[in-house]
Amino acid sequence: MSEAVSRRTVMRLLGAAGAMGAAGGCVATVPPGAGLRKASPAPAAPAAEPGGTARIDALLERLTLDEKTALLHGAQDPAPLGQAGYVPGVPRLGIPALRLADGPAGVRVGKPATALPAPVMLASAFDPALAREYGRALGREGRALGQDVLLSPMANLIRTPYAGRNFETFAEDPRLTADLVGEVVRGIQDEGLIATVKHFALNNQERGRDTVDVIAAEQTLHETELRGFEAAVTAGAGAVMGAYNKVNGVYACESKPLLDELLREAWGFDGWVMSDWDAAHSTVAAIGAGLDMEMPGGTHYGGPLRQAVRGGSVPEAFVDLAVHRILTTMDRFGLLAARPAARPPRDAAAGARLARKVATAGAVLLRNEHGTLPLTGAAARSIAVIGPTGQVPFVSGGGSAHVVPDGAAAPLTAIRQRAGKGSTVRYALGEDLYGRPLPAKLLTPAADLDDRSVEAGRSWNHAGEFRLAEEDEWTLLVHYTGQRPVVRLDGEELFPVRQGAAERFAGGLVGAAPDGMNVRRRTLVLKAGTHRLAVTARGGAKGQRFRLRHTTKATRAADVAEAVRTAKAAHSVVLFAYEDSTEGSDRTSLALPGGQARLIEAVAAANPRTTVVLNTSSSTTMPWLPRTGAVLQMYYPGQEGAGATADVLFGDADPGGRLTQTFPADEQATPVGGDPARYPGVGGRQEYTEGVHVGHRWYDAQQVAPLFPFGHGLSYTTWQYEKLTVRAERGGLRVEFTVRNTGRRKGTEVAQVYVGPSPELSLDQPVRALAGYRRLTLAPGAAERVTVDVDARTLSSWDPERRTWVLGSGRREVFAGRSSRELPLRAKAVVRSR
Repeated sequence: MSEAVSRRTVMRLLGAAGAMGAAGGCVATVPPGAGLRKASPAPAAPAAEPGGTARIDALLERLTLDEKTALLHGAQDPAPLGQAGYVPGVPRLGIPALRLADGPAGVRVGKPATALPAPVMLASAFDPALAREYGRALGREGRALGQDVLLSPMANLIRTPYAGRNFETFAEDPRLTADLVGEVVRGIQDEGLIATVKHFALNNQERGRDTVDVIAAEQTLHETELRGFEAAVTAGAGAVMGAYNKVNGVYACESKPLLDELLREAWGFDGWVMSDWDAAHSTVAAIGAGLDMEMPGGTHYGGPLRQAVRGGSVPEAFVDLAVHRILTTMDRFGLLAARPAARPPRDAAAGARLARKVATAGAVLLRNEHGTLPLTGAAARSIAVIGPTGQVPFVSGGGSAHVVPDGAAAPLTAIRQRAGKGSTVRYALGEDLYGRPLPAKLLTPAADLDDRSVEAGRSWNHAGEFRLAEEDEWTLLVHYTGQRPVVRLDGEELFPVRQGAAERFAGGLVGAAPDGMNVRRRTLVLKAGTHRLAVTARGGAKGQRFRLRHTTKATRAADVAEAVRTAKAAHSVVLFAYEDSTEGSDRTSLALPGGQARLIEAVAAANPRTTVVLNTSSSTTMPWLPRTGAVLQMYYPGQEGAGATADVLFGDADPGGRLTQTFPADEQATPVGGDPARYPGVGGRQEYTEGVHVGHRWYDAQQVAPLFPFGHGLSYTTWQYEKLTVRAERGGLRVEFTVRNTGRRKGTEVAQVYVGPSPELSLDQPVRALAGYRRLTLAPGAAERVTVDVDARTLSSWDPERRTWVLGSGRREVFAGRSSRELPLRAKAVVRSR
């Protein structure tokens, strides 16, 4: 935007974006060379009142500068509902306030809400129609809980398995991500809630997210990360959230190439752009680049913006344009109507039904040897359940996606109910997450540190010593309800307050005890000899309770021994393993944390009919895999995860989920493994030098064998693929083949189609790219003829010199099968330019 922009020019710019209807189903149809699509409003959003544009123009004329800038940044909510953000309205002109809630896996507010399975589990179903249902549940409940804007979905790709928020997004594959993001947006907005696609763009890790400069070539951007955001715009998303990081040298929230040239001019986005929380870094540069709203406060868009306008460094037309975008979107969703639509009542039962449906549909059976699953006959009558998340339900990951539901059953309870009265189900902890009380006589002078209360306005102090006869590894844990107690061991503070998101978000499981007390932990090796322990706790304004607990080598060994005894006494074992990811930090290892690997090895050695259920965020290394009978990937399954897990374990449902990310054989064998410039970056700079070869494409290009490939997932029945035909049709390809259930059980399959590179393009291309898929359920012996249309866009590559999509013509190979590495059918067809 030039500084000579007038208000008339603002109005002309607002009307410049064309519209196209959104494509249905799995396949979008965009011809190559046509550039990028422009958005159409979500069709089911509440209709704006007649004369909306003129009315908004009139509102804009009546707003003062102070009122305008107040609409461009967050503020303190005078009647908070526990949501993430609030933007005050202008009551004298009938402009209501906006409440904005986090919500990738449920609406995060002060009241209980439906905790849906993590988006990565939804994605595992490979079902865009289910994604639409998921979005509608979010939209309906968000409206019911008093919200106007949902900060969802997350469209960033799973680029590295270490990223702390992989569970919040969908897949490593651009095509699958785009399909599902678009449908979630449509679903949210079907219910009248404004969807906010995030984090634009390249926010693919938590480590250094506030400052890292992500360097990505134009072709890489368009063919990988941007696909999901473009799909959200096509679906009519009302808002976009700018990312924390820099993109090619400029902070995303002040990047004119991203926010103005790409998002608005090329894609035709007509909603508003907000910053991630505290991700704005400037006033003049940000508003000039196209950032409309700063959240959650007005550090840059409050007083500094008003001063910049009055001083002439920011034309008031820029402010008008940002306000116009926000009001236009509000009007589109009926928020400026004289009589806004009534909010629906919350339907907790409907939310629970959908949560269970999604968790069951997304369950991925990774391994199943010797018919370990399903549990039937003798296997279902004598079961050992082992692991802390067998008894404490792992509902959701940590951070802004964490949702507190009305309730969540423990898997142990669901398994006992499903096994029935004639069965024996035993439980062993296996791994202690929350610690045991310190021995009463450990300290000199003695003190009971297991359950102490500190009155409001008071403090409690104790200092003592203890002696260890030999070196030991301890984990010390503090549980507390108020200000975190200060615990010093040998003069070192064990639980210092950290900065930013790393302090606010401590995980969805390990950050709180079952009774709701906050938990922090520290593992360290203590040498033989005398140690000094000092504790200071303050009651604050309301008083608090706290306790100090620990685990040792001896307690861990006792837990494993108990688990082994329990496993030996049962016919079958179901061992629940966990990994707790959270916003604010990345994983430091792909292995299961704590002593879980040793626990699995010991239990599986005692009973080879051991099924490991993984409540994890992303891919996991499994050195213990050969000893197990089965492995079931359940991610973070939401409030109904216990029932869904039991459904799959006992064969009441076929495991119909498929991996949306590759599981590597070891930590070095990933697209970023062993290359710090790719991850986490060097000197604050990160390079996407893998290019278009993201996820499974990298494994194919480098000929690296994964532990489990993209698209992998076993069934309780068997499948046969046959009779592949491919022909050119409507500028793309029509792929047809038959899928047959050759087993004895009803089952669910995800048939996948991949396409090879064009011999006539000199651009870098994947060895195989996902071109389409179809989820289908068949009775024993039944067959279905599957049709997948591969559109011209899927057969195209982004040409950075021509700045457009170019069709990959010539003889292309097409593959069909069960995963990216199990493709029994292949054929070739000629793609012709128009």
